[in-house]
Amino acid sequence: MTTTQPKPTTTDAGIPVESDDHSLTVGADGPILLQDHYVIEQMANFNRERVPERQPHAKGNGAFGRFQVTHDVSAYTKAALFQPGVETETVARFSTVAGELGSPDTWRDPRGFALKFYTTEGNYDMVGNDTPVFFLRDPMKFQHFIRSQKRQPNSNLRDHDMQWDFWSLSPETAHQVTWLMGDRGIPRNWRHMNGYSSHTYMWVNAAGEKVWVKYHFISDQGVECLTQAEADALAGTDGDYHARDLRTAIDRGEFPSWTLKVQIMPFEDAKTYRFNPFDMTKVWPHGDYPLIEVGKLTLDRNPTDWHSQIEQLAVEPSNLVPGIGPSPDKMLLGRMFSYPDAHRARIGVNYNQLPVNAPLTPPNNYQAAGNMRYRLATQPVYAPNSKGGPQADIGLYGEPAGWYTDGEMVHAAQTLHSEDDDWGQAGTLVREVFNDAERDRLVGNIVGHLLDGVTEPVLERAFQYWRNVDKDLGDRVEKGVRAG
Repeated sequence: MTTTQPKPTTTDAGIPVESDDHSLTVGADGPILLQDHYVIEQMANFNRERVPERQPHAKGNGAFGRFQVTHDVSAYTKAALFQPGVETETVARFSTVAGELGSPDTWRDPRGFALKFYTTEGNYDMVGNDTPVFFLRDPMKFQHFIRSQKRQPNSNLRDHDMQWDFWSLSPETAHQVTWLMGDRGIPRNWRHMNGYSSHTYMWVNAAGEKVWVKYHFISDQGVECLTQAEADALAGTDGDYHARDLRTAIDRGEFPSWTLKVQIMPFEDAKTYRFNPFDMTKVWPHGDYPLIEVGKLTLDRNPTDWHSQIEQLAVEPSNLVPGIGPSPDKMLLGRMFSYPDAHRARIGVNYNQLPVNAPLTPPNNYQAAGNMRYRLATQPVYAPNSKGGPQADIGLYGEPAGWYTDGEMVHAAQTLHSEDDDWGQAGTLVREVFNDAERDRLVGNIVGHLLDGVTEPVLERAFQYWRNVDKDLGDRVEKGVRAG
């Protein structure tokens, strides 16, 4: 019989440690000595081992896997990761939006669906949700929205009155709130939910031709949801239910997968399409732009260290590789600043040097110094130079994907799209997508939410909010609340 000798304990500097159990003291019952640098190191590290939690999407977990291209979409994009047969290593992080680190996984909340693709042309990141729309179309209101979903500063309690006050004064939230209050507001687990880019991006092919694109990751396990009662029970018995489900499924060899399909809009269509294609509160009906299959995402490896591989994972929509660019989506443009800035504030300026965030190919640039930098700086550390430093080459990939725009500087959301309004698509979802049983559960979920501390005049505005979506729905909601 063979035995494996355990490795000796060391300090962070690699120096062997004498004891895992006892501090260095003067006699067995005497005071601890300041020279016991190991116990001091342990206590000091413990006091600093948590980075600040994310503002939104604080509670989450994830896994590693791969993305395999199965269909040829090279006519639309030259991006290396979307070329026929290419396989790309990927990490996914799933999360709630409003909940803090200790919150239950099964609260009614959208789920984040964030991906980092380690491509041969650098990292390509996608931030998305389990719904194809979002609450807002302009980043000016984003921080206000998140605060309205968090906790009251005076009591540190969650407050439905605050949530509905914001929603009822922000008509553009109606489509997402309808999704949220419906069955998909609480997925059964992360494996049984879809993921969407929500944002519109630009794809550019090798000939320089441009199209607009939306991503849909369709769960190969199917879509399943929890009722409010099931979710409440799980919140009290297993607050980490979704994280545990993903990890144990992968441990069992049941690797979850999603089929990526995209909607492609010809570049010129955006100008006259009936909805603003860059409004994140809207969908493109599939009858107008059908889904086109691209490939398959499979998660098959659990993290071995949650903190370094998931908590310090930094996904940012500004990571766009050649062949993929932004659109005029205001929320996307705002997030292209806010996400990397949040990582700098939360983790540190050199967060991209952490292994989970580092690209496959070593970066070549003139970034230097900063807290916790360990990658050697390029010599020289300035450009232009005559010392052999890296040089940008516009001839290699051309100008970044973009579009032409002009106009007066305004604070406005004027639209020229014929069917744009804040209620129409939400009403279509209620009347034409939901069945009778789903509509009944929608009413019950809204009524239960409104009965939990929502006061006048917010309550009256909420009734009108739902009547604007669908009159019968609003009437049923008011009747249920008044009867409750």
